[in-house]
Amino acid sequence: MEAVLHALADESRRTVLDALVAGEATAGELAALLPIARPGVSRHLRVLREAGLVEVRQRAQQRIYSLRPQPLAEIDEWLGRYRALWQQRMDALHAEVARGRHERRSTG
Repeated sequence: MEAVLHALADESRRTVLDALVAGEATAGELAALLPIARPGVSRHLRVLREAGLVEVRQRAQQRIYSLRPQPLAEIDEWLGRYRALWQQRMDALHAEVARGRHERRSTG
């Protein structure tokens, strides 16, 4: 999970992942999305590959990248505990706001 979080921490890598949600893309197509030189793009793609977030296959002279959503599902499951905590807090805030509105109506 640490490698996945590290990979997600970078905006360029998130841009690549966002592009791959729509489907496969060549390394060249992904490089065109980023304002950096090709060696930098290659490093980002390697980090994503090593984290298990993308897979690559060769087609003639092209490398075709595709998204692997399983690591994202693991992160989502881990975040679920915290999401539940915030939902409880938001529910409590909503109840407090509603109680305040009710009290103002009663006294106003």
